[in-house]
Amino acid sequence: MLDGVVPFPPEFAQRYREKKYWRDKSLAEEFGAVFARFAGRIAVVDRGRSYTYAEVDRASVRLASNLLDAGLKPLDRVVVQLPNVVEFVYLYLALQKIGCIPIAALATHRYLEISQFAKLSGAVACVTPDRHGDFDFAEMVRRVRGEVPSVRLGIVLGETPRNFLSLGDLISRPAKRSPGEPGRIDPADPAIFQLSGGTTGVPKLIPRTHNDYAYNSRIAAKVCGVTGDSVLLLALPIAHNLPLACPGLQGYFFNGGKVVLSAGMRPGDLFRLIEEHGVTHLKVVPALLVRLINDPDIARYDLSSLRVIQSGGQRMQPEVRIRTKQIIPSATVQENFGMSEGMLFFVKLDDPEDVRLETCGRPLSPDDEVRLVDDEGKEVSPGDVGELTCRGPYTLRGYFGVPEYNARQFTPDGFYRSGDLMRLHPSGNYVVEGRKKDLINRGGEKISAEEIENLILSHPSVQNIACVAMPDPDLGEKTCACVILRPGRSLALEELTRFLSEKEIAKFKLPERLEILHEFPLSAFGKVSKKALVEMVTMKLDQERVRA
Repeated sequence: MLDGVVPFPPEFAQRYREKKYWRDKSLAEEFGAVFARFAGRIAVVDRGRSYTYAEVDRASVRLASNLLDAGLKPLDRVVVQLPNVVEFVYLYLALQKIGCIPIAALATHRYLEISQFAKLSGAVACVTPDRHGDFDFAEMVRRVRGEVPSVRLGIVLGETPRNFLSLGDLISRPAKRSPGEPGRIDPADPAIFQLSGGTTGVPKLIPRTHNDYAYNSRIAAKVCGVTGDSVLLLALPIAHNLPLACPGLQGYFFNGGKVVLSAGMRPGDLFRLIEEHGVTHLKVVPALLVRLINDPDIARYDLSSLRVIQSGGQRMQPEVRIRTKQIIPSATVQENFGMSEGMLFFVKLDDPEDVRLETCGRPLSPDDEVRLVDDEGKEVSPGDVGELTCRGPYTLRGYFGVPEYNARQFTPDGFYRSGDLMRLHPSGNYVVEGRKKDLINRGGEKISAEEIENLILSHPSVQNIACVAMPDPDLGEKTCACVILRPGRSLALEELTRFLSEKEIAKFKLPERLEILHEFPLSAFGKVSKKALVEMVTMKLDQERVRA
């Protein structure tokens, strides 16, 4: 076991094996069976070219062999920072074949994050593009190599500078040896380090084992209705947990499906790919779906192949789902709540319509354990709001290499404290009520930002909304509504508060400032960055005080 990884307790590991959740196979073995079974099928489409399962396997074998020749060995950590291209797929599979552990960085990460990932993990290599826009990734890796002694290799996709290896060359060069027998990889070791989605500080490393990550993808694929005829369009960053494994690339590969890659999120490009390739499944975050259904060109494309639009990352307002169904009648918006740390909730495709509109679903595994607790750690009554704590066969038992942090984030009996607020719905599904940090504390009165957002979204002038806390010298915090308007519409604060007052909500919940924006700042994964919105509003308040 890699030092710094918190293992599952033996009694739990035994139970998960006995129940066949864990098959004690490495991901290399899982994918090996896939490539043998579906060799002639199309696995990946990228930039207009299709690749069969057999072609993907051969390319990843060559790459694995050449990475071994370059000095990589089992359990070495590799920072992977590539966009949605087929080379990412080759690299991910090659690292699994030789038992290396990819660190799932995003293409938007920069020096601060990458250097921290490398230090914390002891990474030996960084794999990046050559450039993106005016940003020089190779220069960033040079700086990381100068600061982090463990980083020996820089591998570049594209124009390759001196003292770097070319990823393209490593993929195309004939293999000199076999990557080795997959059976030598311990399925209890990490298959990947995902990144925590914390709102402050550098993300923590999440070790996902071969056993739990394969199970994660298998059960997610089942609840999403994935078959060999399914076609997935990936526009969200492929290295992130949702596009990679929930069910993502892994889940579709396990079932012989096809994965279409898009390096961007322009609505017109996505509509064209859906029509051209008969896409059946699309992964979105709410901000992306709002942009898609409000794009005027959507009517020009045949999107009738779509069956499931899987939404994660943030709670989606019911109106967005209703509007999507009106525009794309063939598709069901399937809400899910998930975390890179493991636990997944999914709405079932055959749940009653009101349950699909109101809830984020329920956990996927019979052995997923959920407790909603109050500030003292006591379970709340059914229907009351509490913090989600959880454990199960695919939920981590500790972040990598941070024992003091783990002592705060996990209960003594191994439940992960998520910081997410939920309540149990009468259907047995769960409803997300925001995060503990997403509550606005107005003079001791707690306001759920999501509650107000749902109401504001029903205003005819509003296309998208994010409510944030703005500092107040008397009350501590007040609510600021940040709004994107529908084309040709206008809105004033007085009109908005009048509209909300008609909803008969408590007066203290009414927004006390309105900011009209053309677009929201987004996190690296495409979520609305409320942290950035708070900083923007705070700066404006400071400037207004100075002028006064």
